[in-house]
Amino acid sequence: MKTYTLDQIQDQLIGEIGTPDRDKFEYDLQLDLVGKAIKKARQERHLTQEELGQLIGVQKSQISRLESNAGNVTIDTLIRVFTALSAKVKLHIELPNLNISIG
Repeated sequence: MKTYTLDQIQDQLIGEIGTPDRDKFEYDLQLDLVGKAIKKARQERHLTQEELGQLIGVQKSQISRLESNAGNVTIDTLIRVFTALSAKVKLHIELPNLNISIG
């Protein structure tokens, strides 16, 4: 019986690192994790989606969309959500010859 490493299986099923399919998968996964983090933090603070929306000035439906798919959201909205949830936000951008950290 041949065994495979997790990396080999991911490369075969999703695509190798650096390929468009793999990049999209990684991007979607990160957005899903952001949404789950928002939901978990909100629930730990015993807030409804409506209450969190009121804290940052958006509708309940926008909070619901954030929690299920954080893909179409502005950085401003994300920062307001995490600030309302008393979470620390750090943003780190790496470009050739330039590193920027916020938070």
